Amino acid sequence: MKMSFFYTLCRISSVNSFRTLLPCRGFHTTQAQLLYSPSVLGIDGYLNTRKRVKEQFTNYSDKFRTKMNDFVSDSKNMIFTEDLKNIVHIAEPTDLDLVVKMVKKFNTQKSEFRFSSFIFGPIVMRMFYFLDAPIEALQCFEDPDNDGFFDQLVTYQILLDLLYNHQMYDEMYRIFERVQEKQINMTKFPKYSVVLILAACYKQNTPQSMEYASRLWLEMVNVGTVPLRRAATLMAALALKQGKPHIALESVSLQKPHYVTIRNIKAMALSQMERVDDAITVLKGVLEIDRPDQKDKHTFFQETINTVREAIEKSDNKDIKKEFENVEKALKDRGLIDTQTLDQLITSDIHIKTDRINVMQKGMSKMPFGMRQRKRNLE
Repeated sequence: MKMSFFYTLCRISSVNSFRTLLPCRGFHTTQAQLLYSPSVLGIDGYLNTRKRVKEQFTNYSDKFRTKMNDFVSDSKNMIFTEDLKNIVHIAEPTDLDLVVKMVKKFNTQKSEFRFSSFIFGPIVMRMFYFLDAPIEALQCFEDPDNDGFFDQLVTYQILLDLLYNHQMYDEMYRIFERVQEKQINMTKFPKYSVVLILAACYKQNTPQSMEYASRLWLEMVNVGTVPLRRAATLMAALALKQGKPHIALESVSLQKPHYVTIRNIKAMALSQMERVDDAITVLKGVLEIDRPDQKDKHTFFQETINTVREAIEKSDNKDIKKEFENVEKALKDRGLIDTQTLDQLITSDIHIKTDRINVMQKGMSKMPFGMRQRKRNLE
């Protein structure tokens, strides 16, 4: 899954050209869909701090930038914690080179001169995300001199999401391998990073990405790791596209059946396996639990109904065909068939719940206790 040097060079050139046209930007405007919403990644918190710091530097920002440029070029000067905090929160696209140099110098300074335990990785990566700078983020992340600086699970998540937004899927594989090598917090399969790498596999939709996803899934199963539902549905949807319905069915076997993605995947997988009786049973299951006064309807996608119908027509069984027609009519009459597609649902933004906003706004959702204790350092 390697990208040619020419292709990479062209991509870098196009990104940099785009940046020169937009010297001061908000969020990126790439054509690729988001996976995790900015609030989940902690971008909201970064913006709040950025606004406050920029107000403080209203009449001093240019002088500060000049001073920092002098500091990074003089081996006698140090980059202090407050210096890096400030530049990260006032940075514009034209400051990216300076920020990268400051990060490198800060990380390579003798540790005996540094007394702060401030965790910079997530903040710096949020800056790259906000400034829409995947190339610079990747280069800074992979610089050997910055080893250890970005060793936080949330930092990997932000970087992977940024690369996903720019369809840089091959680079995502490389970063995910780094995640597994580092085993931060003693985990080889961090759940949010797993979702993102499976999203990359799904988007590529090639035999190679299917092989990669299958191997990763098997490794997780062998150590008892239960992936998130979004990861399971991405894996299953990829398997359906690659003509491997048996893998799709196994991928969602541990998920609760009442979720819309799960029942649609099961019906499609069973149809592809020519188990039309079982597929109809899945459809009928909704009719048994649906109530007219129910707010959240248990629906099926039109594409799912079409998949089941195609399988039934191939079976050339009149009794099964008649049963299916009755079930389809009942689903239509109750308004349980919609035009949404599986692709639209599994690639939609992952948002936060309002009752968890205080936990997740820094991108630290469901992190181990030790990481949550250090969350205050990310402010």
